[in-house]
Amino acid sequence: MAEGPVPKQKGDLVEGYRIMAEIGRGAASIIYVVQDVKTKQVWALKHVQKSGPKDQRFLDQAEAEYRISQELSHPNIRAIPKIIKKGSLLSVRELYLVMELVDGQSLEVHPPRTFEEAVNIFKQTARALSHMHQRGFVHADMKPHNIVISSEGEVKLIDLGQSCKIGTIKERIQGTPDYIAPEQVHRREITPRTDVYNMGATMYWTLTRQHIPTALAKGDSLVGSIDDNFIEKPRPAFELNPRIHPKLNELIMQCVEVDPKKRPETMAWVADRLELILGILLAAADRDASGTDMPPPTEG
Repeated sequence: MAEGPVPKQKGDLVEGYRIMAEIGRGAASIIYVVQDVKTKQVWALKHVQKSGPKDQRFLDQAEAEYRISQELSHPNIRAIPKIIKKGSLLSVRELYLVMELVDGQSLEVHPPRTFEEAVNIFKQTARALSHMHQRGFVHADMKPHNIVISSEGEVKLIDLGQSCKIGTIKERIQGTPDYIAPEQVHRREITPRTDVYNMGATMYWTLTRQHIPTALAKGDSLVGSIDDNFIEKPRPAFELNPRIHPKLNELIMQCVEVDPKKRPETMAWVADRLELILGILLAAADRDASGTDMPPPTEG
């Protein structure tokens, strides 16, 4: 049996939307740029199809992504205004998510050029995550790939497929190995401090181009024991990139504490701290315009 949906061609009409281009693929999905034939508005359209029993989780994630998006309203979070299900009431075999088209590049593909730009991106992301937390949800897969930046520097947080209600204990390990929090690996409660850890790991990589040690190794294998004390502590970020401001280094290292109780309590606090650090950096840039560029971090 073929895996994933059959690709649509440019010009095809799908559920009232004209296919303009394919822009991405997942394990059981394809994302297109489409145009509503009635309103002429352009959207992203995610097509998810179940080819076998193992694909059910992809349908479930897409439905959850839509449901959670309906509870959110923030300029830095991608909107998903519509879901179209195909099949019977008891057995959905495929669905389409009509999503806001985000015109930009991910933080993973296009890292910032200056520290001021980086901290501004982090601040916007933290505000978006704080909004999610205030509405009762955790993103649970914060990483550079899920932060898209427009040419004007506006952040859009994408991919709510692993998002969940605060306090959820998941049946299976979900997350990206290089950014995953210990409580995600050990299937404990997912809380706002889980996003704080994921965010800290994201900031660390962005500024050093190195990943922190996590409780998962490549290949999704558990490292060591369930005892969090065995997780290797990351080197301070400014040891890898000495031009990182001490206050920014301090914030990053607080965010990636293994013990959730030692991390910042709220993402709103993280955002406020980033606002303060951005102000410090901008003031310093005014004094020395040549000192803002972010050079390649130290290897090792």
